[in-house]
Amino acid sequence: MTKVKAGRAFGISHVGARNNNEDNFLIMKLPDAYLLAVADGLGGHNAGEVASRMAVETLREVFSGEYQKGMSDDEVRELLKKTHRLAHNRIKENAVGEREGMGTTLVSALVRGGKAIIANTGDSRAYLIRDGRIVERTKDHSLVQEMVDRGEITPEEAKRHPLKNIITKALGIDFGVDTYEWELGQGDVLLLSSDGLHDYVDEERIVEIASTGKTAEEIATKLVGEALPVTKDNVTVVVLVMEK
Repeated sequence: MTKVKAGRAFGISHVGARNNNEDNFLIMKLPDAYLLAVADGLGGHNAGEVASRMAVETLREVFSGEYQKGMSDDEVRELLKKTHRLAHNRIKENAVGEREGMGTTLVSALVRGGKAIIANTGDSRAYLIRDGRIVERTKDHSLVQEMVDRGEITPEEAKRHPLKNIITKALGIDFGVDTYEWELGQGDVLLLSSDGLHDYVDEERIVEIASTGKTAEEIATKLVGEALPVTKDNVTVVVLVMEK
């Protein structure tokens, strides 16, 4: 199990029910912001672990070298999109031999002042939780999400659907990235997670834990503890709590 704490943010990654942990995460303090990310790797022969690590390392490298204090929100959004594309290209270039076909999800967030700028590829998620409810959530790039969008199944049916693990976008495989801008207020909880959490723990329970925990560390620890008895996957959670 890997744990990282930085200021108001805390992250945990646990192997869960698997033999190998193919998740990776990032918590990085910038001069005027936090950079957060969760990546969930895909592919055999431990290739998923390589892909997810490449994704978060690319994020760290680009923002270490190119992010500047005072950048506009538009510039931040474009830098996040650029980083997702660069990670996609690097993973694809390295997907040879036993690593052929490797890929990864990546949800990344830059939190600055009272705003979070999010970029998402795949079915890892970002949630904004406020006053005991989910205010914002990224939309999965997945087959079942497309079925929900077309009205073929309900969101409740999607949770138990046999094809729920099929994603339609992944870095290294089929590129796509969505961006979001969320306003943050005092006491808000920003949660990033791999599907080892949100595919196995009901959102109502996720909200309850996020709303009653006093610190990012307490919330992240309780969420992983809730997932471990039921998950069939790796579990990764990154939490940032806005100061009250």
